[in-house]
Amino acid sequence: QVQLVESGGGLVQPGGSLRLSCAASRSISSIYSMGWYRQAPGKQRELVASITTGSSTNYADSVKGRFTISRDNAKNTVYLQMNRLTPEDTAVYYCNAVYSGILYWGQGTQVTVSS
Repeated sequence: QVQLVESGGGLVQPGGSLRLSCAASRSISSIYSMGWYRQAPGKQRELVASITTGSSTNYADSVKGRFTISRDNAKNTVYLQMNRLTPEDTAVYYCNAVYSGILYWGQGTQVTVSS
């Protein structure tokens, strides 16, 4: 079993930056894939970025060049660095992990981009 706790969300002005963190309850070196999803009001949850144990990454087209996903195995934490934020990035951001064939989700953290 894996428990995931997100942090780092908040209110930021357009053009600003935030870094989200996802702390896992077990060693992430044994978790093949971890990722960030987001869900805006009235919209479906969508993939933002993912990273594997081999550090292969995948990004949604809408965030390429602005967001960076990374993992720190020593801290059992995955990060999402978000730069040049726009109001369209406003959503609840969720961390997920695939471990032993089971998908786990965190509780989410709100990101609001507004002036």
